[in-house]
This record gives sequence, structure tokens and C-alpha cells, in this order.
Amino acid sequence: MDPQPVVLGDVKAFSKHMDNYSPWQLRRLSEHFRPDMVYVIENDIPMVLQELTHRRVITAQQAQDYSGWEKNHDSTSTAEKLVGDIFAVRLGLWECLFALQSRWAHPNLHGMLDEIIQNGHNLLREILLNESGHALDPELKACQVEHKAKLCDLTGMMKENKMPGRSEGQIFPISNRYVELKVISDRHFKKQTHQEHEALAAAGELNEYRLQRRIKSELERITPDRLFRWCFRTHHVPLSVMVSGVAGVGKTTLVQKFIFDWATGKHYQKFAFVFFFKFRDLNTITEKRSLESLICQTYPHLQDKLPRVLEDPEKLLFIFDGLDESKTDLKLSRGGSQELCMNPGDVKPVTVINQTLLKGCSVLLTSRPSKLTSLEAGVFHRVASIVGFLSKERERYFSMFFGDQRVSREAFAYVRDSQVLYTLSYNPSYCWITCMALKPCFIARAGRPQPAPKTVTQLFVSYVTHIMANHTQERPEPQRMRDTLVNVGRLAEYGLTYRTLVFQPHYLQVANVEFSPFLSGFLVENPQTDDSAQVTYSFLHLTIQEFFAALVHYLDYKEDKFRDTMDKARSCKEGDYEIFSRFLAGLSHPATKMPLEKYVGTFSAEATRKVIECLSEMNYEELQSREDPEGKRRLMNLLNLLFESRNSQLVRDVLGKDAHMDFSELYLMPVDCTVLAYVLSCCEEIQRLTLDSCFIQNEGLERLRPELHKVRELSLGQNMFTEASCTALASALKENQTLFSLDLTRNKMRNSGFSTLLEVLETPQCKIQKLVLSLNDFSPAVERQLRSLQREGLKIHI
Repeated sequence: MDPQPVVLGDVKAFSKHMDNYSPWQLRRLSEHFRPDMVYVIENDIPMVLQELTHRRVITAQQAQDYSGWEKNHDSTSTAEKLVGDIFAVRLGLWECLFALQSRWAHPNLHGMLDEIIQNGHNLLREILLNESGHALDPELKACQVEHKAKLCDLTGMMKENKMPGRSEGQIFPISNRYVELKVISDRHFKKQTHQEHEALAAAGELNEYRLQRRIKSELERITPDRLFRWCFRTHHVPLSVMVSGVAGVGKTTLVQKFIFDWATGKHYQKFAFVFFFKFRDLNTITEKRSLESLICQTYPHLQDKLPRVLEDPEKLLFIFDGLDESKTDLKLSRGGSQELCMNPGDVKPVTVINQTLLKGCSVLLTSRPSKLTSLEAGVFHRVASIVGFLSKERERYFSMFFGDQRVSREAFAYVRDSQVLYTLSYNPSYCWITCMALKPCFIARAGRPQPAPKTVTQLFVSYVTHIMANHTQERPEPQRMRDTLVNVGRLAEYGLTYRTLVFQPHYLQVANVEFSPFLSGFLVENPQTDDSAQVTYSFLHLTIQEFFAALVHYLDYKEDKFRDTMDKARSCKEGDYEIFSRFLAGLSHPATKMPLEKYVGTFSAEATRKVIECLSEMNYEELQSREDPEGKRRLMNLLNLLFESRNSQLVRDVLGKDAHMDFSELYLMPVDCTVLAYVLSCCEEIQRLTLDSCFIQNEGLERLRPELHKVRELSLGQNMFTEASCTALASALKENQTLFSLDLTRNKMRNSGFSTLLEVLETPQCKIQKLVLSLNDFSPAVERQLRSLQREGLKIHI
């Protein structure tokens, strides 16, 4: 989205349009958009202050005061204070935001301005309707009150994962325990959703900086209570909304909170009735059903009044959770179905009812991104993605989990410093697993705390051993424990091979898995929402399933099974085996597997040898020679396997002597730089490391800094380095006796901070012979200083 040119006449026309609203109406509209205003302003406070000062909404002194506030607090609180202080001058604030369109292409900015211009008066009516709801006759109102009470009971409490040894998980009011999830709305539905989102996120690579950067430039942040708000790209209020997100990111929890807030009158009272279904429950219905019978089965209290309820489809919202779990391939298309369920009494297959429903009603669905790739673009009026926790939400989650503020701060600081674990914890399920695994590391019941994990494999080993040590009332002897985990591992491997996430009871019988309190730390029961006693099972998280699928090869090594699995992993192009492969590599390390061996006995030496053999046979040179992004991403995946293995000799064997690494134009996150730094630490010398346009920034550079002395030629062109990066670079070069070529083309190092780097370059200890500093916006004075830099053998290109 590009900035929109705005001239003085446009601002005057906008002001005239705003004059059509009475002071009361303008106040209501401004209150409605207040969260959007705060969110837009917090992303570039200096620009907003400049515009407000230019329009004389605030004085220059006030602008300085707000700038000072931001330095001492944060951008969010500054934006909230600014909006609160000048809220009375509403028209001036709106004119400022309108004028900013010429300099800033923020989707939330364009969204609220478009809505207030195109749909303002309708929006006022909808605001009131969402607060007060429709006028219903006494009988229908009584029916609605009963229905809301039922849904309150269904969604009002939030259950944390059940721990072995407890009959139930801990129960909390959802209003107290809910941590806000960040939801973004894509400007258009993309076919590569699965590849771009699920493969990255499942690998723990949906990094916060990249996400923030995309939100600022091209994605609209949208709160759950605005999912059915006006869409400025299509110029209408959406009727069908898809909420997408990877496993464990909080889709079902978001839906639960959405329904609870409707039932308690907090939002969307324009829907007189809301109906909630899970696809995993609908899978059990094989016969044709009418929409009426489907609703009556789930909500029997509506049976007498249901025909009346269904008379006005525009007042109804249907919510379907877990489209990816549907056993039937729904052929959703923009053209609709010939079997449209025009009448609530029509008898249709359940899948037809799901995809068509009643004309005019609203529909909200959730799904993993993988399912969206098979759907036609334009099926949904809005596609939103849950991106999980950003930093503040993660920190709040740790605080709620540990309770003790000192312990929560220490644990969170450790995870943040780790980067590998921090990147994982964007996902609420990963966050819970991480906290559970870190408990014995930061809370010592007796003696010293356990060593904290450094890799993903070590994290999950710590989680499993914590369950064994603290949540098993009668600990089985090692062989019985081993047999139990082997059976669970075979079930997990079957699910990974056949992409099965939900297991019917007979799957457990075939795998000889007997569900028990101990196994509830890994497997969960999924009771059906109706009154039947039917139960399905799933792993607590997809990643736990992948961990056990890898672990089984070490506990019960079968050469043919191992070979088949490795063949599938090598041939898979969709990333399904990436995390499994990391666990397989990680469990080969003696120190990583040792905590588990205390409970289940020694791991298979043959499995360990075979895994290391497979890793050593991976063709590093072939991957390194590829110049396409996919080849470079696969090379980074290989480095992740080596990082998990913690085997320095294996790293040297795979990379060979005189290794070159080229990741140019592949976006590298801090976690990638952590992995790369580990690989560098294992090598004696790297001939050339090329990281041009990898956008590693200051944080990535800081993680690479201790190992850059291993590199002879280093290219860091166009990495958004700032003056602050000069300190890290200077530290890296200070005692570097190896580096002889350094390319820093197209960065933003400029002037003042560069002096620390110059001091190092002038020392006799610095061995750099070629220094490239083109396109860095240096002042003439700094350029003269660079040209006067005298050291034998040094050539500088400016």
C-alpha cells in the first residue's frame, strides 16, 4: 500500500464532511476509533507530533513534553496520553490523521478514515445496535437470555492443561486469565499461506521484529471485537470471516472469549443468537441432517423457539472451529453451492450445511493455514491471522504462570536471552511448555536448580522429565516406562506419517496405548460437546507429537522403520518433518538425552550412530551452491540440525575445510544468528561469510560478534546497521587477527558512532586489508577522515 497524496483542498473537503456529524455523533465515532488512533499513533509518534504542531493542535513545547514522555515510558502509553489529552479537540485530531495519509500508508489509518467517510452514519447505528441489541418480543427475549446463560456456562471458565496426578486442569475465569492475542488481517488472501506462515511458525521462526515491520507496512491489526467491522478494501461489512493460525496459537481460546463477550453483552449485540460448533464433533455425524436438527442436538433448550429464531438470518452468527479437522474436503467457492440450505428444515449432508447455511447470516470459521491453500481466493470477505504473543504478552504470561515476580523475571530474562526459546514462545502452547520445562530450573525444591535448556530438544527433554519426576504418583520401573513411551511414540509416528492429529479410541488400542493420568501430560482427551460419551485423543501440541515420533527411534530402534521415516523426511518438501528432524538430531547428543535415560534406560547406540551418519552425509556444498531463497532456507535448516546436535566435530565434518557461507537476501532473525554463531564457534576458520541484505540489524550482529574472529572475508551490506552497531563491530574487530576483508555497503552508520570503529581500524592489530563503505551517508568530514586513515596494506572504498 502506497501513501495517498493529500492536498489542502482534500483536508478542507474532509473537514466539511466531518461537519455533517453533530458533536455527540463525532464523540461517539471518536470513542469507537480510539483504540485504532492509539495503535496508529504509537507506531510513529515523532511524525504525528510534527503534524499536530504544524496544524497548531499542540504547541512546540507540548510536542517536546510528549517526546520526553516517550523516552521515559513507551510509545503505547505516550499515544494513549496524547489521544486522551487532545480528545476534546476531536476535529483537529481527525484532520491531522487525514493529512498523514500523504506520508504514511498504515492500513489501520486508511481503514478508519475510509469507514468514517464511506460508512459513518451506518456505523453510528451499528455502534448503538452492538451495545443494545435488537428489540425482541418477550418470548424471544427470554429464549435469548437462556441461550446466553448456557453459552456463559460453556465459555466462562478457562482450563489450563491438566497435569498428571490431577483429576482436572486448573480452572480460571476467562476474563481474568485471557492474555490478548495479536490478530492481523491480510490485505488479500494468499495461496502461499501454508508455506509462508505455518512452516515458519511451526519452526519457531515467526519473529517479532519481522511481524512488527509487516504490521506497520501492510497488515491491519484487528481486535476480536472488530472481526466483522467495515473492510476498507471491499467497502462493505464482511459476512464471512476466517481466522487462521498454527497449532496451539489460540484459535479456540479466541473463539471462546469472543462467545463469552457476546453472551455477557460486551460486543456484537447485533447478533441476536450465536451458534458454536466444532468440526471434530461434526465429523461424527454421517447421516443427512437439517440445520434445525443440528442446532437442536447441540442446543436442545432452543427447540421450541427455533423456527422463530431462524426467521431473520441477518441476526444470526454461526461459528465453526477447526476447519482443518474436517474429514470432508469442503469445496468452498465464491459462486456458492447448488445445494444452498435455503430452508432450515432442508435435509442436507452436514458438510453442505457448514459451507452454505442461511442466506444473509454471518459466519466465523477457524483453521490452520494448511487448509486455506485448497480454498479459492475470495471465499471469505476477511481472512485474519492470529500471530500469537508479542513481547509484552509473553512477559505477562510468564508472570501469571510463575506467580512469584522474581522467579518470573529471571525465567523470562533467560528465555529472552536464549532467542531459540524466546522465538518459540510466541505460541501460547509453546509458552506453557516452556514455563513447565523451566520450573525445576528456577524453582529449587531441594538442592540446586537443574541446568536450563539451550536448545529446543533440551527444552522438550526437560518438559518430559519434569512430568516423570513430579507428576507421576507411582513411578513405573524403567522398562515399563520405556514400553509406555515406545507405544506413545509409535502412535505419534503414525500421526506424523499420515497427517493425523486427532485419534479415535481404536488408534490407541492398535498402538497399545492405555490412557492414564501419567500420559495426560502428553495426550489429552477431547470429549464431544453433545451429551454422548464419545471421546477422541490428541497430543497436547503438534510439537510434542513430533518429539515422541523422534524419541521412539532411540527407545525401540528398527532399521526398516528408521530408513522409511528418513526417506519420507528427505522427500517431503512442505516442512512437515523439519521439527521432527531437529528432535532426531538433538537426541543424539549424550548430555541432551542423559536426563531421559535416568527414567527409561540407555538409548540405542545404533540409532545414535545412524542419525549422526545421516547428518554427516547431508550435502553442504550442494546447498551452499544454490542461489535461490529456498536453497538458502534449506541450508539454514541444516545449520539448525547441527545446532540441535551440539556436536562440534560433526559440524566440522559437514562443512569441511575452507567453508564458505552465503545467506545474502535471506531474512535472518536473531534466532538464526544464534544458530549461525554456534556453527562458527565449532569451526577453526571460515573463508567467506556473506550476509548481504539479511537485515540482521544490531541484535543479530551482537549475537554473531563473539565468533566473527573465525571469518576471513565478511560481507554485511545493506543490513540496516545504525551508529549503535559500530560499537558491536568495533568490539568484534578489536582482537580479530583473521579478518582481512569487510564490506559494509548500504548501511546507516553515518557519522557520530563511527568514531569507535575508526579507532579500531587504525590500530596495528587490525589486519583488514579491504574495507568497503559505499552508500553510508557519511558527512564530508568523516569521508576526509576515512581517506586520511593511514595503515599499511589497507584499501578503503567509499
